Amino acid sequence: METDINDITKWRLILGGDEADGTGVSLSQELSQIDGALGALYEFDQNGEFGYGSGEDGENGSGKTGDGGRVGTPSLSKWLGDIRKYFPARTVEVLQSDAMKFPELKKKLIFEPEILEKATPDVNLVATLMELGKLIPSKTKDTARKVIQKVVDDLMQKLEQKTVAAITGAIDRSQRKHRPRHSEINWNATILKNLKHYQPQYNTVIPEILLGYGRKSKKSLKDIILCLDQSGSMGQSVVYSGIFGSVMASLPNVKTTMVAFDTEVADLTEDLKDPVDLLFGVQLGGGTDINKALTYCQEIVHKPNDTILVLITDLYEGGNASEMHRRTKELVDSGVQVICLLALDDNGSPSYDKNHAGRFSELGIPVFACTPDMFPDLMAAAIKKADLKKWVGDQDIVLKG
Repeated sequence: METDINDITKWRLILGGDEADGTGVSLSQELSQIDGALGALYEFDQNGEFGYGSGEDGENGSGKTGDGGRVGTPSLSKWLGDIRKYFPARTVEVLQSDAMKFPELKKKLIFEPEILEKATPDVNLVATLMELGKLIPSKTKDTARKVIQKVVDDLMQKLEQKTVAAITGAIDRSQRKHRPRHSEINWNATILKNLKHYQPQYNTVIPEILLGYGRKSKKSLKDIILCLDQSGSMGQSVVYSGIFGSVMASLPNVKTTMVAFDTEVADLTEDLKDPVDLLFGVQLGGGTDINKALTYCQEIVHKPNDTILVLITDLYEGGNASEMHRRTKELVDSGVQVICLLALDDNGSPSYDKNHAGRFSELGIPVFACTPDMFPDLMAAAIKKADLKKWVGDQDIVLKG
Protein backbone atom coordinates (compact mmCIF):
# COMPACT_ATOMS: atom_id res chain seq x y z
CA MET A 1 0.00 0.00 0.00
CA GLU A 2 1.36 3.40 -0.95
CA THR A 3 -1.40 5.61 0.50
CA ASP A 4 -0.04 8.48 2.62
CA ILE A 5 -1.89 8.73 5.93
CA ASN A 6 -1.55 11.27 8.71
CA ASP A 7 -0.71 10.55 12.33
CA ILE A 8 -4.29 10.71 13.62
CA THR A 9 -5.40 8.15 11.04
CA LYS A 10 -2.51 5.89 12.06
CA TRP A 11 -3.72 6.12 15.65
CA ARG A 12 -7.23 5.22 14.50
CA LEU A 13 -5.84 2.06 12.87
CA ILE A 14 -3.82 1.22 15.98
CA LEU A 15 -6.74 1.74 18.39
CA GLY A 16 -9.13 -0.33 16.30
CA GLY A 17 -12.09 2.03 15.95
CA ASP A 18 -13.98 1.28 19.12
CA GLU A 19 -16.08 4.09 20.54
CA ALA A 20 -13.40 4.94 23.10
CA ASP A 21 -10.64 5.52 20.57
CA GLY A 22 -11.40 9.26 20.54
CA THR A 23 -10.09 9.97 17.05
CA GLY A 24 -13.36 10.56 15.20
CA VAL A 25 -11.62 9.47 11.98
CA SER A 26 -13.57 8.05 9.04
CA LEU A 27 -11.59 5.60 6.97
CA SER A 28 -11.52 5.30 3.19
CA GLN A 29 -12.57 2.00 1.62
CA GLU A 30 -8.97 0.85 1.31
CA LEU A 31 -8.09 1.81 4.87
CA SER A 32 -11.27 0.10 6.09
CA GLN A 33 -10.08 -3.11 4.48
CA ILE A 34 -6.69 -2.70 6.14
CA ASP A 35 -8.44 -2.08 9.45
CA GLY A 36 -10.50 -5.22 8.93
CA ALA A 37 -7.37 -7.29 8.24
CA LEU A 38 -5.74 -6.08 11.45
CA GLY A 39 -8.92 -6.44 13.47
CA ALA A 40 -9.54 -9.98 12.27
CA LEU A 41 -6.23 -11.03 13.81
CA TYR A 42 -5.79 -8.83 16.85
CA GLU A 43 -9.43 -8.98 18.01
CA PHE A 44 -9.63 -12.72 17.41
CA ASP A 45 -8.65 -13.51 20.99
CA GLN A 46 -11.40 -11.20 22.27
CA ASN A 47 -14.41 -12.34 20.28
CA GLY A 48 -13.32 -15.85 19.30
CA GLU A 49 -14.32 -15.24 15.69
CA PHE A 50 -12.33 -15.05 12.51
CA GLY A 51 -14.97 -14.10 9.97
CA TYR A 52 -12.79 -11.96 7.74
CA GLY A 53 -14.46 -11.20 4.39
CA SER A 54 -17.55 -13.20 5.31
CA GLY A 55 -20.26 -10.70 4.43
CA GLU A 56 -22.83 -11.21 1.67
CA ASP A 57 -20.38 -10.38 -1.09
CA GLY A 58 -17.46 -11.95 0.69
CA GLU A 59 -15.47 -8.74 0.19
CA ASN A 60 -16.24 -6.55 3.17
CA GLY A 61 -12.91 -7.22 4.86
CA SER A 62 -14.49 -6.92 8.26
CA GLY A 63 -13.12 -8.84 11.17
CA LYS A 64 -16.30 -8.19 13.17
CA THR A 65 -18.60 -10.77 11.61
CA GLY A 66 -18.03 -14.45 12.01
CA ASP A 67 -19.22 -17.99 11.61
CA GLY A 68 -20.06 -18.91 15.15
CA GLY A 69 -16.53 -18.73 16.49
CA ARG A 70 -15.13 -21.05 13.85
CA VAL A 71 -12.21 -20.21 11.57
CA GLY A 72 -13.61 -20.38 8.06
CA THR A 73 -11.32 -21.58 5.27
CA PRO A 74 -12.50 -18.88 2.80
CA SER A 75 -12.07 -16.09 5.37
CA LEU A 76 -8.53 -17.14 6.33
CA SER A 77 -7.60 -17.63 2.69
CA LYS A 78 -8.81 -14.12 1.84
CA TRP A 79 -6.99 -12.66 4.84
CA LEU A 80 -3.67 -14.18 3.72
CA GLY A 81 -4.15 -12.74 0.26
CA ASP A 82 -5.11 -9.29 1.53
CA ILE A 83 -2.24 -8.86 3.97
CA ARG A 84 0.15 -9.51 1.06
CA LYS A 85 -1.77 -6.86 -0.89
CA TYR A 86 -1.75 -4.18 1.80
CA PHE A 87 1.50 -4.69 3.72
CA PRO A 88 5.22 -5.03 2.90
CA ALA A 89 6.83 -8.47 3.08
CA ARG A 90 8.42 -7.95 6.50
CA THR A 91 5.07 -6.92 8.01
CA VAL A 92 3.38 -9.93 6.41
CA GLU A 93 5.90 -12.17 8.18
CA VAL A 94 5.05 -10.53 11.51
CA LEU A 95 1.28 -10.87 10.94
CA GLN A 96 1.60 -14.53 9.95
CA SER A 97 3.83 -15.19 12.95
CA ASP A 98 1.29 -13.55 15.28
CA ALA A 99 -1.48 -15.62 13.72
CA MET A 100 0.46 -18.79 14.57
CA LYS A 101 0.09 -17.95 18.26
CA PHE A 102 -3.58 -18.96 18.05
CA PRO A 103 -4.01 -22.77 17.89
CA GLU A 104 -7.21 -22.45 15.83
CA LEU A 105 -5.51 -20.37 13.16
CA LYS A 106 -2.35 -22.48 13.20
CA LYS A 107 -4.34 -25.68 12.73
CA LYS A 108 -6.33 -24.24 9.83
CA LEU A 109 -3.26 -22.79 8.14
CA ILE A 110 -1.14 -25.91 8.39
CA PHE A 111 -3.78 -28.61 7.95
CA GLU A 112 -5.50 -27.19 4.87
CA PRO A 113 -3.27 -27.32 1.76
CA GLU A 114 -5.29 -24.67 -0.09
CA ILE A 115 -4.70 -22.29 2.82
CA LEU A 116 -1.01 -23.12 3.22
CA GLU A 117 -0.47 -22.42 -0.48
CA LYS A 118 -1.59 -18.82 0.09
CA ALA A 119 0.75 -18.23 3.01
CA THR A 120 3.98 -16.30 2.45
CA PRO A 121 6.92 -18.73 2.82
CA ASP A 122 9.30 -17.47 5.52
CA VAL A 123 11.53 -18.76 8.30
CA ASN A 124 8.78 -18.49 10.93
CA LEU A 125 6.38 -20.57 8.84
CA VAL A 126 9.04 -23.26 8.33
CA ALA A 127 9.65 -23.30 12.10
CA THR A 128 5.91 -23.82 12.63
CA LEU A 129 5.91 -26.73 10.17
CA MET A 130 8.85 -28.29 12.01
CA GLU A 131 7.09 -27.80 15.33
CA LEU A 132 4.01 -29.70 14.12
CA GLY A 133 6.12 -32.28 12.31
CA LYS A 134 4.39 -35.64 12.31
CA LEU A 135 1.00 -34.06 12.99
CA ILE A 136 0.87 -32.63 9.46
CA PRO A 137 -1.69 -34.70 7.53
CA SER A 138 -0.61 -36.49 4.36
CA LYS A 139 -2.78 -34.25 2.18
CA THR A 140 -0.75 -31.22 3.30
CA LYS A 141 2.76 -32.72 3.28
CA ASP A 142 3.50 -31.97 -0.38
CA THR A 143 2.48 -28.35 0.10
CA ALA A 144 4.51 -28.12 3.32
CA ARG A 145 7.55 -29.49 1.51
CA LYS A 146 7.13 -26.86 -1.23
CA VAL A 147 7.03 -24.13 1.42
CA ILE A 148 10.26 -25.41 2.99
CA GLN A 149 11.87 -25.75 -0.45
CA LYS A 150 11.01 -22.14 -1.31
CA VAL A 151 12.51 -20.83 1.94
CA VAL A 152 15.62 -23.01 1.56
CA ASP A 153 16.14 -21.82 -2.03
CA ASP A 154 15.78 -18.17 -1.00
CA LEU A 155 18.19 -18.54 1.92
CA MET A 156 20.70 -20.47 -0.18
CA GLN A 157 20.69 -17.69 -2.75
CA LYS A 158 21.21 -15.11 -0.02
CA LEU A 159 23.77 -16.88 2.18
CA GLU A 160 25.64 -19.52 0.19
CA GLN A 161 28.06 -17.32 -1.74
CA LYS A 162 29.20 -15.35 1.32
CA THR A 163 29.59 -18.52 3.37
CA VAL A 164 31.70 -20.27 0.74
CA ALA A 165 33.88 -17.19 0.19
CA ALA A 166 34.49 -16.55 3.89
CA ILE A 167 35.28 -20.13 4.88
CA THR A 168 37.35 -21.13 1.84
CA GLY A 169 39.29 -17.86 2.18
CA ALA A 170 40.03 -18.63 5.82
CA ILE A 171 41.09 -22.20 4.97
CA ASP A 172 43.34 -20.97 2.18
CA ARG A 173 45.05 -18.48 4.47
CA SER A 174 45.51 -21.13 7.14
CA GLN A 175 47.31 -23.27 4.55
CA ARG A 176 49.47 -20.44 3.27
CA LYS A 177 53.21 -21.11 3.19
CA HIS A 178 55.96 -18.49 3.30
CA ARG A 179 58.61 -20.83 1.90
CA PRO A 180 56.71 -22.51 -0.91
CA ARG A 181 58.18 -24.68 -3.60
CA HIS A 182 58.15 -23.12 -7.06
CA SER A 183 55.08 -25.13 -8.04
CA GLU A 184 53.26 -23.99 -4.90
CA ILE A 185 53.76 -20.23 -5.32
CA ASN A 186 50.57 -18.18 -5.30
CA TRP A 187 51.68 -15.54 -7.79
CA ASN A 188 48.72 -13.20 -7.35
CA ALA A 189 49.18 -13.05 -3.59
CA THR A 190 52.96 -12.79 -3.94
CA ILE A 191 52.75 -9.83 -6.36
CA LEU A 192 50.28 -8.00 -4.13
CA LYS A 193 52.50 -8.57 -1.09
CA ASN A 194 55.58 -7.20 -2.91
CA LEU A 195 54.16 -4.22 -4.82
CA LYS A 196 56.28 -1.89 -2.71
CA HIS A 197 59.31 -3.53 -4.30
CA TYR A 198 58.26 -2.62 -7.83
CA GLN A 199 61.25 -1.68 -10.03
CA PRO A 200 60.05 0.76 -12.73
CA GLN A 201 63.30 0.59 -14.73
CA TYR A 202 62.81 -3.16 -15.14
CA ASN A 203 59.00 -3.02 -15.18
CA THR A 204 58.86 -5.82 -12.64
CA VAL A 205 58.39 -6.65 -8.95
CA ILE A 206 61.24 -8.05 -6.84
CA PRO A 207 59.53 -10.74 -4.70
CA GLU A 208 61.30 -10.53 -1.37
CA ILE A 209 58.51 -12.60 0.20
CA LEU A 210 57.04 -15.63 -1.52
CA LEU A 211 53.51 -16.71 -0.66
CA GLY A 212 52.04 -20.06 -1.55
CA TYR A 213 49.72 -22.82 -0.55
CA GLY A 214 50.54 -26.31 0.55
CA ARG A 215 49.55 -29.35 -1.39
CA LYS A 216 45.86 -30.04 -1.14
CA SER A 217 45.09 -32.70 1.38
CA LYS A 218 42.31 -35.22 1.08
CA LYS A 219 41.94 -35.03 4.83
CA SER A 220 39.89 -32.28 6.45
CA LEU A 221 41.88 -29.38 7.82
CA LYS A 222 39.02 -28.40 10.11
CA ASP A 223 36.27 -30.43 11.74
CA ILE A 224 33.15 -28.37 12.42
CA ILE A 225 30.41 -29.72 14.68
CA LEU A 226 27.09 -27.88 14.75
CA CYS A 227 25.33 -29.01 17.93
CA LEU A 228 21.78 -27.79 17.68
CA ASP A 229 19.10 -27.46 20.35
CA GLN A 230 15.77 -28.32 18.69
CA SER A 231 13.52 -27.23 21.53
CA GLY A 232 10.53 -25.14 20.50
CA SER A 233 12.13 -21.75 21.18
CA MET A 234 14.98 -22.42 18.72
CA GLY A 235 12.92 -22.64 15.52
CA GLN A 236 14.64 -19.99 13.40
CA SER A 237 18.06 -21.11 14.62
CA VAL A 238 17.32 -24.64 13.39
CA VAL A 239 16.38 -23.36 9.93
CA TYR A 240 19.50 -21.23 9.51
CA SER A 241 21.75 -23.93 10.99
CA GLY A 242 20.44 -26.42 8.46
CA ILE A 243 21.27 -24.03 5.61
CA PHE A 244 24.77 -23.23 6.86
CA GLY A 245 25.46 -26.86 7.68
CA SER A 246 24.50 -27.91 4.17
CA VAL A 247 26.75 -25.28 2.60
CA MET A 248 29.74 -26.15 4.79
CA ALA A 249 29.26 -29.87 4.16
CA SER A 250 29.93 -29.21 0.46
CA LEU A 251 33.29 -27.50 1.05
CA PRO A 252 36.65 -29.24 0.59
CA ASN A 253 38.99 -29.51 3.56
CA VAL A 254 36.10 -29.00 6.00
CA LYS A 255 34.30 -31.88 7.67
CA THR A 256 30.90 -30.78 8.95
CA THR A 257 28.82 -32.76 11.42
CA MET A 258 25.26 -31.82 12.35
CA VAL A 259 23.94 -32.97 15.72
CA ALA A 260 20.41 -32.12 16.87
CA PHE A 261 19.12 -32.74 20.37
CA ASP A 262 16.23 -32.40 22.76
CA THR A 263 16.18 -35.08 25.45
CA GLU A 264 17.68 -37.42 22.85
CA VAL A 265 20.51 -36.90 20.35
CA ALA A 266 20.29 -37.39 16.59
CA ASP A 267 23.19 -37.23 14.14
CA LEU A 268 21.77 -35.56 11.01
CA THR A 269 25.04 -35.36 9.06
CA GLU A 270 23.78 -37.58 6.25
CA ASP A 271 20.79 -35.26 5.75
CA LEU A 272 23.05 -32.27 5.06
CA LYS A 273 23.06 -33.35 1.41
CA ASP A 274 19.47 -32.08 1.19
CA PRO A 275 18.56 -29.31 3.67
CA VAL A 276 14.87 -29.70 2.78
CA ASP A 277 14.93 -33.31 3.96
CA LEU A 278 16.86 -32.23 7.03
CA LEU A 279 14.36 -29.52 8.01
CA PHE A 280 11.33 -31.59 7.11
CA GLY A 281 12.62 -34.34 9.39
CA VAL A 282 13.32 -32.13 12.42
CA GLN A 283 10.75 -32.27 15.22
CA LEU A 284 10.80 -29.04 17.23
CA GLY A 285 9.70 -29.07 20.84
CA GLY A 286 10.28 -31.31 23.81
CA GLY A 287 12.86 -31.07 26.58
CA THR A 288 16.54 -30.20 26.53
CA ASP A 289 19.55 -32.30 27.55
CA ILE A 290 22.67 -30.35 26.63
CA ASN A 291 24.90 -32.64 28.65
CA LYS A 292 23.81 -35.68 26.63
CA ALA A 293 24.45 -33.78 23.39
CA LEU A 294 27.93 -32.70 24.52
CA THR A 295 28.68 -36.29 25.56
CA TYR A 296 27.98 -37.41 22.00
CA CYS A 297 30.02 -34.56 20.52
CA GLN A 298 32.96 -35.38 22.77
CA GLU A 299 32.91 -38.96 21.50
CA ILE A 300 33.18 -37.89 17.84
CA VAL A 301 36.04 -35.41 18.33
CA HIS A 302 39.20 -36.92 16.78
CA LYS A 303 41.36 -33.81 16.24
CA PRO A 304 40.70 -31.49 19.19
CA ASN A 305 43.10 -28.76 18.08
CA ASP A 306 41.43 -28.62 14.66
CA THR A 307 37.82 -28.94 15.82
CA ILE A 308 35.29 -26.13 16.14
CA LEU A 309 32.19 -26.97 18.18
CA VAL A 310 29.31 -24.53 17.72
CA LEU A 311 26.71 -25.14 20.42
CA ILE A 312 23.45 -23.41 19.45
CA THR A 313 21.18 -23.30 22.49
CA ASP A 314 19.51 -20.96 24.97
CA LEU A 315 21.29 -22.93 27.74
CA TYR A 316 18.10 -23.89 29.59
CA GLU A 317 19.44 -27.27 30.65
CA GLY A 318 16.94 -29.96 31.57
CA GLY A 319 19.59 -32.61 32.11
CA ASN A 320 22.54 -32.77 34.49
CA ALA A 321 23.87 -29.20 34.71
CA SER A 322 27.01 -30.00 36.73
CA GLU A 323 27.97 -32.73 34.26
CA MET A 324 27.32 -30.31 31.40
CA HIS A 325 29.83 -27.85 32.84
CA ARG A 326 32.38 -30.57 33.56
CA ARG A 327 32.11 -31.94 30.03
CA THR A 328 32.35 -28.47 28.52
CA LYS A 329 35.56 -27.83 30.46
CA GLU A 330 37.00 -31.13 29.23
CA LEU A 331 36.29 -30.14 25.63
CA VAL A 332 37.95 -26.73 26.07
CA ASP A 333 40.95 -28.19 27.92
CA SER A 334 41.46 -30.74 25.13
CA GLY A 335 41.91 -27.94 22.60
CA VAL A 336 38.43 -27.83 21.01
CA GLN A 337 37.24 -24.34 20.06
CA VAL A 338 33.81 -24.07 21.65
CA ILE A 339 31.39 -21.30 20.64
CA CYS A 340 27.96 -20.90 22.21
CA LEU A 341 25.32 -19.17 20.10
CA LEU A 342 22.21 -18.33 22.10
CA ALA A 343 20.36 -17.80 18.84
CA LEU A 344 21.11 -17.80 15.12
CA ASP A 345 18.31 -15.62 13.84
CA ASP A 346 17.13 -12.08 13.17
CA ASN A 347 15.02 -11.72 16.31
CA GLY A 348 17.42 -9.77 18.49
CA SER A 349 18.17 -10.54 22.13
CA PRO A 350 17.07 -14.06 23.11
CA SER A 351 15.95 -15.44 26.44
CA TYR A 352 18.69 -17.60 27.96
CA ASP A 353 20.04 -18.99 31.23
CA LYS A 354 22.37 -16.31 32.55
CA ASN A 355 23.99 -18.56 35.15
CA HIS A 356 25.11 -21.13 32.59
CA ALA A 357 26.19 -18.37 30.20
CA GLY A 358 28.41 -16.96 32.95
CA ARG A 359 29.99 -20.36 33.63
CA PHE A 360 30.70 -20.85 29.93
CA SER A 361 32.25 -17.40 29.72
CA GLU A 362 34.58 -18.22 32.64
CA LEU A 363 35.93 -21.08 30.51
CA GLY A 364 36.80 -18.60 27.75
CA ILE A 365 33.82 -19.60 25.60
CA PRO A 366 32.23 -16.67 23.75
CA VAL A 367 28.48 -16.65 24.43
CA PHE A 368 26.31 -14.41 22.26
CA ALA A 369 23.47 -14.27 19.74
CA CYS A 370 24.41 -14.09 16.07
CA THR A 371 22.47 -12.90 13.03
CA PRO A 372 22.68 -15.13 9.93
CA ASP A 373 24.57 -12.54 7.87
CA MET A 374 27.41 -12.54 10.43
CA PHE A 375 27.76 -16.31 10.79
CA PRO A 376 30.09 -16.84 7.78
CA ASP A 377 32.55 -14.27 9.12
CA LEU A 378 32.32 -15.85 12.57
CA MET A 379 33.29 -19.24 11.15
CA ALA A 380 36.12 -17.68 9.16
CA ALA A 381 37.47 -16.05 12.34
CA ALA A 382 37.23 -19.37 14.20
CA ILE A 383 39.07 -21.23 11.42
CA LYS A 384 41.89 -18.67 11.60
CA LYS A 385 41.90 -19.10 15.39
CA ALA A 386 41.34 -15.40 15.91
CA ASP A 387 40.47 -14.02 19.33
CA LEU A 388 36.72 -14.58 19.09
CA LYS A 389 35.83 -12.41 22.06
CA LYS A 390 37.66 -9.54 20.40
CA TRP A 391 35.95 -10.40 17.09
CA VAL A 392 32.57 -10.24 18.80
CA GLY A 393 33.42 -6.86 20.30
CA ASP A 394 34.58 -5.52 16.93
CA GLN A 395 31.16 -6.41 15.48
CA ASP A 396 29.37 -4.46 18.25
CA ILE A 397 27.84 -7.70 19.53
CA VAL A 398 27.21 -7.93 23.25
CA LEU A 399 28.81 -10.92 24.93
CA LYS A 400 26.59 -12.67 27.47
CA GLY A 401 27.72 -14.06 30.76
